[in-house]
Amino acid sequence: MKGYDRYAYEPFAVTVDLAVFTVRGGALHVLLIRRGQEPYEGAWALPGGFLLPRESAETAARRELAEETGLPEAVVAGLHLEQLRTYSEPDRDPRMRVVSVAFTALVPDLPEPAAEGGGDADQARWVPVGEVAGLAFDHALILTDARSRVGAKLEYTCLATGFCPPEFTLGELQSVYETVWGTALDRPNFRRKVLATPGFVEAVPGAARLTGGRGKPAALYRAGPATALHPPLLRPTEGHPK
Repeated sequence: MKGYDRYAYEPFAVTVDLAVFTVRGGALHVLLIRRGQEPYEGAWALPGGFLLPRESAETAARRELAEETGLPEAVVAGLHLEQLRTYSEPDRDPRMRVVSVAFTALVPDLPEPAAEGGGDADQARWVPVGEVAGLAFDHALILTDARSRVGAKLEYTCLATGFCPPEFTLGELQSVYETVWGTALDRPNFRRKVLATPGFVEAVPGAARLTGGRGKPAALYRAGPATALHPPLLRPTEGHPK
């Protein structure tokens, strides 16, 4: 282009990072890789890597996720990745100026990653979020932002029912919210809000399940036809009922 000097600006690299969550054994887990090379060799990090010259950020994110974790390509291709934000602090990578586009996803029933990672990862693993510490780069910040984003997804969408059996109790649904939000909820208040939200859940006629204790069997529900929650099921805030 006339009058444009491509060498007038210092070059920098663009990467992608992914915070992929699932619920396992009643705990929120995130998919991590252990770095097999410098910088931060041996440290745990979010999957990710550099964009190739002719690919988009989302294409690079799916490629890196498959390469570093060994998740099946069909699984990676089917993930709904949500762009989180861009991280561009000048010193976030010791190699050079690197700007990262981060993505996040909260998905049920994800398989185990490959025992040995690929690319610059030598291992991949699901790790309980509460046990994550000492991540490479600024990945702790990305993880915090991503957890907040997926928590918000549960406020406005019916995503939580995907982590329940086909027929579930409201207690099982509440457990998903408590796991992702990291807070206990008041059972009667939660039940009232769920049943007042059109299309969120549907009662299974005549079905019930024993849930322990001496109480009567709990009614069973299944996912309703709605995809968005109106009104939203908001996370409790300080000083408000849970």
